[in-house]
Amino acid sequence: MKLSRPQEECGVFGIYNHSEASNLTYLGLYALQHRGQESCGIVSSDGSSLYAHKRMGLVADVFSNPDVFKKLPGKSAIGHVRYSTAGASVEKNVQPIMVDYSRGSIAVAHNGNLVNAQLLKAELEAYGSIFQTTMDTEIIIHLIATYKTNSLVDRIVEALKRIQGAYCLLFLTETRMIAVRDPNGFRPLCLGKLGDAWVVASESCALDLIEAEFVREIEPGEMVVCTKDGGIKSLFPFKKIEPTPCIFEFVYFARPDSYIFGRNVYLARKELGRQLAREYPVDADVVIAVPDSGVPAAMGYAEESGIPFELGLIRNHYVGRTFIEPAQSIRHFGVKIKLNPVRELLKGKRVVVIDDSIVRGTTSRKIVKMVRNAGASEVHLRISSPPTSYPCYYGIDTPNRKELISSSHTIDEICRYVTADTLGYLSEEGLLSSIGQGDTRYCKACFAGTYPVAFPKPVENLQKDLFEEDVNGHE
Repeated sequence: MKLSRPQEECGVFGIYNHSEASNLTYLGLYALQHRGQESCGIVSSDGSSLYAHKRMGLVADVFSNPDVFKKLPGKSAIGHVRYSTAGASVEKNVQPIMVDYSRGSIAVAHNGNLVNAQLLKAELEAYGSIFQTTMDTEIIIHLIATYKTNSLVDRIVEALKRIQGAYCLLFLTETRMIAVRDPNGFRPLCLGKLGDAWVVASESCALDLIEAEFVREIEPGEMVVCTKDGGIKSLFPFKKIEPTPCIFEFVYFARPDSYIFGRNVYLARKELGRQLAREYPVDADVVIAVPDSGVPAAMGYAEESGIPFELGLIRNHYVGRTFIEPAQSIRHFGVKIKLNPVRELLKGKRVVVIDDSIVRGTTSRKIVKMVRNAGASEVHLRISSPPTSYPCYYGIDTPNRKELISSSHTIDEICRYVTADTLGYLSEEGLLSSIGQGDTRYCKACFAGTYPVAFPKPVENLQKDLFEEDVNGHE
């Protein structure tokens, strides 16, 4: 599949000590559906056993039969929505992963991506581990099983000390739920309270849906352990580093009504639009957005510039991830089925089109041509983020670098390719000032190519090292 924009990663949700745990987890996943639409699942605990239901598909489809929840008993549950960033999109890779091992049962849900997954997997396989999935998440389970200490918390800590990259994790056993956020804090994770129950979610919008109180964000490098007495224990077992949360969560991934990294997403996106208008003003008659992610920035651009905002492109919200496309009967059918212009708003107008990013440029080109074919006299494309020139390795599915148009083309060249009259990207400085950087050093790898977590040496070198250890009497 050719990506027209960076794709969502995953979302996690968990609740501990509530009589309607599975039902509330279903609602939480429903609120997080934007973070992954390929598959979903729930694992629950009744205090003595774990129970699972997970399938390919959307939350509403996978849990459409109310009888499913009778098979998910208990007062604790964790859930997951997935877009595959590591591992194929197949049934065996649906999360949460649940396993039985010598110390009982454990389930894990993971949002993120491990940069040293191949190295660890090669090492584990060299010493006899057998993997059932192609996900990096399973590596964490294998590492936990290898440590001999009786304390589950200690085993998780030792396992996580070996992994590198991005992770927000939820663990569920028969009696406990544990949440962990990586020391860099790449992905958002928040803590809530619903009566006597504790709730953990990727975004605060999931807490809103179940009417849970937002308590706080789980901090980078923090482990939150839900205890049997109804409380929580907060631990910081990892070496403290300067956090680098993902700045693209503000640009595109998070839902506008969520509160992440200390800021409301909607207000941040409006400010992106205002700053974009300051940096790239233009004489025009109307501002329109590429829905839905471009809407807040377009509103901000309109307010700052004084140019009226209109819903000039209407999105069909009932389009799934796949659809049947006639061979060549309708050109650019993929965009046309999702977006349709309101000709009466665009005819004879100088139009500013606001979008959040350009990946390959093919979709932007189709949109510009669509607006022009609807009668626009001029089309000025404005992007509420800097050029995306580098792939993400921390849980976002982006094309490789050679497929990112801004990695090999100047802005003028991109402008000509997408057939716009003018093109303007928000500057990196403008992005940071709009979000209100403060003391936070955000991860901007997709713009700047500077990666906060280094990449390990190739797997083939590790396998060679292991072989040399074995022939030299390694035990």
